[in-house]
Amino acid sequence: MVYPERHLLAIEGLHPPAIAQLLDLADSYVLLNRSGKTQRDLLRGKTLINLFYEDSTRTRTSFELAGKRLGADVINMSVSTSSVNKGETLLDTAATLNAMHCDLLVVRHDQSGAPNLLAQKVDAAVINAGDGTHEHPTQALLDALTIRRRRGRLEGLTIAICGDVLHSRVARSNIHLLTTMGSRVRVIAPPTLIPAQAEELGVKVFHDMRSGLAGADIVMMLRLQKERMAQSLVPSAREYFRFFGLDAEKLAYAKPDALVMHPGPMNRGVEIDSEVADDPERSLIREQVEMGVAVRMAVLDTLSRPAAEWAPNVR
Repeated sequence: MVYPERHLLAIEGLHPPAIAQLLDLADSYVLLNRSGKTQRDLLRGKTLINLFYEDSTRTRTSFELAGKRLGADVINMSVSTSSVNKGETLLDTAATLNAMHCDLLVVRHDQSGAPNLLAQKVDAAVINAGDGTHEHPTQALLDALTIRRRRGRLEGLTIAICGDVLHSRVARSNIHLLTTMGSRVRVIAPPTLIPAQAEELGVKVFHDMRSGLAGADIVMMLRLQKERMAQSLVPSAREYFRFFGLDAEKLAYAKPDALVMHPGPMNRGVEIDSEVADDPERSLIREQVEMGVAVRMAVLDTLSRPAAEWAPNVR
């Protein structure tokens, strides 16, 4: 085993062999899922708890489906009807979960670092399903798998990440993964939506779509996250789409065979035009959803293995 960690809390810090191992295993699960077969005995007797403090459709559903396809007992904890909604602290929740002796804990939280704190307090393997504006590691893995299956590689590709980079945990995880695997990453957004010192992450920063998309192999759009904005950082949705929304005219700045991605949910007419999003030749958005199940199966498989199979000193 090359994967070095007890948990999956972030992409930052993972080295190429560990990332490649997860992608290779996920690739095998794509084939398994498409064959209609399952491995329902792999996680038999193990318990997976999905603990989501934020709303989610794709991530929670795909973790649930991944767990069930591998034979785990899957429990979805509804925060809105749990003791959390009555004022229970995260540490008290951790103690409760520990008493339940679950094996795998998937956590989405609105505060950066919450999954990391839980990982220090519970015996289960913890998987970060998105924390604040920090990271969303399985999204980056599924995006990388989608790209690799279409392009055959990650190294040497030019990938443009466009939109609300400032608030996007998806962008951060993708930047860490793609730069680690040898891609050339650009970020495109108005200055108000670019993190300070973004260049230190190893990306090139652009503030207009024409120059940012020139020669791009992959165009990855991001949702405008108004719920995380303390103030209005764009004039209006209409103005934002005019300058930074992806339509056929702007996509033409990229390579002729450039592919389009979006982690969802999409705001059509704000960050992406329906014609582009639904283009069967250029859009990988539906394929990303399929890859999500395979990636999460690979992660659950890897983290459920006995401790003796880990190689903590191998990076």
